[in-house]
Amino acid sequence: MTFDFRLQVFHTVARRLNFTKAAEELFITQPAVTRHIHELEQHFKVSLFERNGTRIRLSDAGRRLLQHTEQLFALYRNMEFDMSSLTDRQEGRLFLGGSMTTAPYILPPILAGFHSRYKDVQVSLTAGNTQQIEQALEQKEIDLGVVEGISRHAAIRYTEFMKDEIVLVCNTAHPMARRQYIRPDELPRIPLLLREPGSGSLEVLAHALKGVGLQLSELQREAQLNSTEMIKAYLLNSPSMAFLSVHAVLRELQNNECSVIDVKGLHIERNFYFARLMGETTSLPDLFIKFAQHYKKAR
Repeated sequence: MTFDFRLQVFHTVARRLNFTKAAEELFITQPAVTRHIHELEQHFKVSLFERNGTRIRLSDAGRRLLQHTEQLFALYRNMEFDMSSLTDRQEGRLFLGGSMTTAPYILPPILAGFHSRYKDVQVSLTAGNTQQIEQALEQKEIDLGVVEGISRHAAIRYTEFMKDEIVLVCNTAHPMARRQYIRPDELPRIPLLLREPGSGSLEVLAHALKGVGLQLSELQREAQLNSTEMIKAYLLNSPSMAFLSVHAVLRELQNNECSVIDVKGLHIERNFYFARLMGETTSLPDLFIKFAQHYKKAR
């Protein structure tokens, strides 16, 4: 086995912190994973993991090697893409991260079109809230994020992608479903389903509420859920309401399962952004950004 493969084994174990799961992902046996880690530790003359029974965690040396492998694999991906472009071919691996709105509702059709155009580019998509995607970028687990919200990290460069609107939604059997609008002062009396802390949607909602004289803490939280799909499933079986991206409820609105209720004076618009680390110059993220922007304009 090459030294590069041993680094790949280490990288997988370091991300999973589980030898069995790493073996399954790499399609090798667990003893083989253990052997490769042992050979790396012998080569560098350090322990890469601290073991406590069946649990492992990275040692100081392991954390340092993880930083190097992240940078090394990013360079490899960039090299593959740049060299393939010399023959008008685009290939390599692109690791994307999407927020809980963009990953299920915005990115899949774009990814399908991207794959149809660039068949030799392998794309992986990870979903998480905006805070988690930004953390994944900073830890170099992904090359490009597509996020929402209004917070900004100094280490991340944000490029505007597309606009979105957040609307108040209830199921069509709700007593208020036939009303044209409600007043902002009625919101605190309505049981609401909200997203979890760290969510870009929750951050945008909190900011918008201030414009109508309300604080997030004044709302009646029936439940706080970390998935839009869970919120929708709950909503269809409950007399509660939720603030959701209009992109996330298009199907339910078309099927007459949900209704949108206007809140007088409350207009919640936001942007989705491409997010990259400052100073990153890899080519595949640029290719995807250009394709996604062209795809949006063509629709």
